[in-house]
Amino acid sequence: MLYDAAPDRYDSMVYRRCGRSGLKLPAISLGLWQNFGGINPLENGRAIIRRAFDLGVTHLDLANNYGPPPGSAEETFGRIYDLDLRPYRDELILSNKAGYTMWPGPYGDWGSRKYLVASCDQSLKRMGVDYVDIFYHHRPDPETPLEETMGALDYVVRSGRALYAGISNYPHEKAAQAIQILRDLGTPCLIEQPTYNMFNRWVEDHLLDTLATEGVGCIVFSPLAQGMLTSRYLGGDIPADSRAARPTGTLRTSAITPERLARIEQLNEVAQARGQSLAQLALAWVLRQPAITSALVGASKVSQIEENVAALSNLSFSDEELQRIDAILA
Repeated sequence: MLYDAAPDRYDSMVYRRCGRSGLKLPAISLGLWQNFGGINPLENGRAIIRRAFDLGVTHLDLANNYGPPPGSAEETFGRIYDLDLRPYRDELILSNKAGYTMWPGPYGDWGSRKYLVASCDQSLKRMGVDYVDIFYHHRPDPETPLEETMGALDYVVRSGRALYAGISNYPHEKAAQAIQILRDLGTPCLIEQPTYNMFNRWVEDHLLDTLATEGVGCIVFSPLAQGMLTSRYLGGDIPADSRAARPTGTLRTSAITPERLARIEQLNEVAQARGQSLAQLALAWVLRQPAITSALVGASKVSQIEENVAALSNLSFSDEELQRIDAILA
């Protein structure tokens, strides 16, 4: 069936400016890290992406190694793009990343110019697009000079393979260096993508301040702690279809400790008092930070996208609510 996007798709989504750039991103973005690989049903992924776009989620985030197997999420996206999204390319923000292992040998990993440019070309072919809007270096390389890695991002942009450059998983000192190098090259760093959630607050120690000072946007991944900050594990059970139960998942059951479950239950009480689900509370809590442009969520069901976007109806917190949350997390 021919896909016809919802005419009201921009009516309720919140869009935030990305740093001091001219680009705005939806407050909720969709990541294809998991659930869109070659092992996943195409039609389910197609339904998720279509519903997300109908709700105003214009930003889809990928990386060369997303799957499993690596590269297959890009291939899945390429099929969905051909089936549904090609007429809407100018309404989409597509991002891609490279920095983890993709092929054998010394040129298939980390941050060399050789690897980044080759990986970008491969990703464009798998996705079936001429360019991506944002191309990130996925993680710092301890051996390649930062000037080479940032120079490769500058080249990717200047060659038309991407419109903007970004960095991911960079600590604040390394981020500041990368931002300055890109600024000197004439290709400003648009955005950083770190992990951030109630159980992992490292960005609050310098990084958010650095990005705000430099005028760089911030899109956070794993705002729901890979599903722990949802209703999936309330009551202490691990559902058979949950991320923690999957052999290919990145969340291990060892992370779901009795202490953490007790905190999850207490946070859920806060959410209920606000008239939200636990996932909606967790997203609103992340988005309370002025420096954060967007929260990047995954989804295995259409209903999860709908629930996550609904979090935008209540993003404000009282001082008492924030104090209680801090006490639970302390």
